[in-house]
Order: sequence, then structure tokens, then C-alpha cells
Amino acid sequence: MKTWTIVNQKGGVGKTTTAVSLAGSLVNQGYKVLIVDLDPQGSLTVYLRVKQSATVGLYDYFLAPDDKNVSDLIAKTSIPKVDVIPGSKTLATLDREFGNAQGKGLVIKQLCRSLIGQYDYVLIDCPPVLGVLMVNGLTAADVIVIPTQTEFLALEGLKNMLSTLQLLQPLLNSQAKIKIIATMFDRRLKACQKAFLMLKEAHSEMLWRGYIPVDTKFRDASEKGQPINLLNPASRGSFAYDKLSNDLVNLSLKSL
Repeated sequence: MKTWTIVNQKGGVGKTTTAVSLAGSLVNQGYKVLIVDLDPQGSLTVYLRVKQSATVGLYDYFLAPDDKNVSDLIAKTSIPKVDVIPGSKTLATLDREFGNAQGKGLVIKQLCRSLIGQYDYVLIDCPPVLGVLMVNGLTAADVIVIPTQTEFLALEGLKNMLSTLQLLQPLLNSQAKIKIIATMFDRRLKACQKAFLMLKEAHSEMLWRGYIPVDTKFRDASEKGQPINLLNPASRGSFAYDKLSNDLVNLSLKSL
């Protein structure tokens, strides 16, 4: 089982779309996928039309991981072979409650270990704020996926994210791979072309070879609560995420 963590300290760069679309692509390849929504805003949970269990949730698991059954956290989705651990607003209080408590940065890594054999891939959608939730997502990762919108302000936000990864390096999987993904690319706009060129010049080794284009089919997929790959498999966005998924699977194999 491999874990891909989707993260960026800037919002609005396509994290949730990336998580859902990668899940759809992996399903098309025959894999079983679990998505973990670590964002208190719960955008991914809303996207998938899933509600948190009234009895036990991810917040409860953080408080007492040894006393909770991980299977109680998992909800089915309408997508075959895709399950989700929903996010909730209560997750936003964890930083205040935990403070600097030791071991709380490894809770999700522990959760993932308990699921080995049940899923082929775990995808983690992180909040855009550095705190206990983001740290948990990063420490669990085999591959760290950083969606970055092709615009100047997003490139500035990328610098902060890379600085955070450098700061957290001692806590990360020593074999973890990092991939920057150019998103919302519009080849008609010179600003997008310039931003993409800047990404290539500054981060050639980490930058994925392709890009995720602007595609109205993403909006249609969101309205239906489905990955673009399943709803509009012939679309440009679907093709791009399928190509990205294939490359990340190959990258994961290198970390074995």
C-alpha cells in the first residue's frame, strides 16, 4: 500500500480536485483507494457527498487512536472501490488541544499502517495551514504531491511549502518523493505560460513533466460528485490526470 499526500500552503490550487481525480484514475487501473480528508473545511467530503459518522470520526481517533477501530471511520462513496474518511470542522481544534504533545504528528501514519492489505493506495487531502493535520499528512506520505496554480502568487506560495518540507525533513519518510503539479494551466494566457516556464527553471527535478489544463468538465464532475475520469473520460482534464496517475504509480514503485 502506498500513500500519496496532496498538500499546499496556498488554497485554491486544486488540491481536492487532484485528490478525487487521482482516485478516479487509480480505480480505472483496478486499484482500491481510500481518501482521507484532513481539511477541517471538508471540501473533499462535500465533493463526494459523504457525511461524517454520528458516532465516531477522525477527530475522535486523534484524541485516542489506540482505543478506536479505524474501520468505524471509513465511509463508502458512490464511486466503486473508493472509500473515504470524512473531514469535519472539529479537526480545526486539534492544534489548540495537542499543543506540542509528542507523537501526535504520527497519528495518520499509524492509521495507514493498520490498513495495509485493505487498500492499494491512500490519498490524503491536507489543509492549507501548517499545523498538526498537515504534519500528519506529510509524515505518512510515500509521495508528496504539490498542486500549484500557474500564476505568480501561487509560485510565491510554493516557496513557503518547500520551506516547510525542508523544516520537517527529519520527520518525513526518507524515501518520500516530491512532485510539483502545474494546475489550471491555460495555454492561451501568456501569464500561465510564463508561470509554467518559471516552474521549470526553478524546480525542474521536482516538477511533473505535464500540466493540468483548465477544463469546464471539472465543474461538471464536481456538480455530480464524481471524478472527471469516470464522468468525462475523454476530456482533457481526465487525460491529464490519468497521465499524472501513471507517473505517480511508477514513482511509488521506485520507493519500494
